[in-house]
Amino acid sequence: MTFTPQDIISLNQARAKLTELCDEVQTTGREKLITKNGSSCAALINPNRLDYYHRLEREHIHLGLLEEAIKGLANVKAGKTLSFAQLTSRHDR
Repeated sequence: MTFTPQDIISLNQARAKLTELCDEVQTTGREKLITKNGSSCAALINPNRLDYYHRLEREHIHLGLLEEAIKGLANVKAGKTLSFAQLTSRHDR
């Protein structure tokens, strides 16, 4: 989502208009970027969208783990394995 100039709010403005900003985010779904001293410091977003972002992040992590598992299985199938002794000596344990 891109931010328009109307979506970028200074921290002082956000403090003064928090209730109105919350209502706007809730009704329009548009996110607000809050700035402090000209730099972004926080965002005001719909809680359903935040939940969606967190679910996407978890799915991304799970896909990465599945890809690593597939690579590991391919290595086992190709005979690219280490004994426990080789593994521990490689990591000085």
